[in-house]
Formats: sequence, structure tokens, C-alpha cells
Amino acid sequence: MIEIYTDGAASGNPGPGGWGTILRAGKHYKELSGGFRMTTNNRMELLAVIKGLEALKSLNQEVTVFSDSKYVVDAVEKKWVFGWVSKNFKDKKNKDLWLRFLELYKLHRVKFVWIKGHNEHPENERCDRLAVFASQDKANLAIDTVFEAERAKGI
Repeated sequence: MIEIYTDGAASGNPGPGGWGTILRAGKHYKELSGGFRMTTNNRMELLAVIKGLEALKSLNQEVTVFSDSKYVVDAVEKKWVFGWVSKNFKDKKNKDLWLRFLELYKLHRVKFVWIKGHNEHPENERCDRLAVFASQDKANLAIDTVFEAERAKGI
């Protein structure tokens, strides 16, 4: 059983953003994070989950993702994202990340658990700190190319 804890942050939304992820399996523990110069909170929430799933070394793992993002948790657990796929994400944002997520999702047995954010949950609080720190690391902020290209086009 693998646990993945995630959080995302964006200052200004859109603005500089970051994601933080913790992977835990038995005695194994790993923290991951990254930041972008211009993005949104929802993109970072979803990317945190993606990065956690990408870090798994074996297929068909039993994974529980803990997230404070109703956007992410409800989209998967209430199966909204599968309807979005059938409609080619018409009028939905973050198609690039959702498609990336779905490729990883089908490789494992994943369930989501929503946790209340900023409620003294140790792993969620740590992921929040990782995400915020990554969003403030100006020397290492990456470019969220899809977001910035869509924003430039007014999408």
C-alpha cells in the first residue's frame, strides 16, 4: 500500500505556483516539489498528484492519494473526468494535465481521499510548505508552457 499526499499553491492565481508531494510506503518516505513562474492553484494541485504517480517504480500498485483539492478528488471519485474525456474537455481547463493523469491512473489501483486543508494534518501541512517554498524559489521556477501558451491565446 502506497500513500501519496499532495498539495498545490499559486500566489495570485494565476501567478507563481508550486506543488508538493509526499510518498510513503512502509518505512520508505520521499518528498518531491517544484515550482512554475506562472500557473494556477488547480494546475498545481493536479500536478502534485501526477508527480506522485510518476515516481512509482512498479505497475499495478495499490495507491491512496490524500488531497485537500475538491477539484481533483471530486473529478476522479465522482467520475466527472471520464465524462470530460468523452466530450474532449469542452469548456474544461487543464486538459493537458488531466490526460497525463489518466495515463498514470490506469497503470495503478488508485483511490482518493479528501482531507481538509490547513487543518493541522501533518503530511498536508508539509506538502503545503513544499509547494509554497517551491513557488517562491525564483531562481528555479520552470515555465508552465501549456498554461502560458493558452493564456497568451486568451483560452
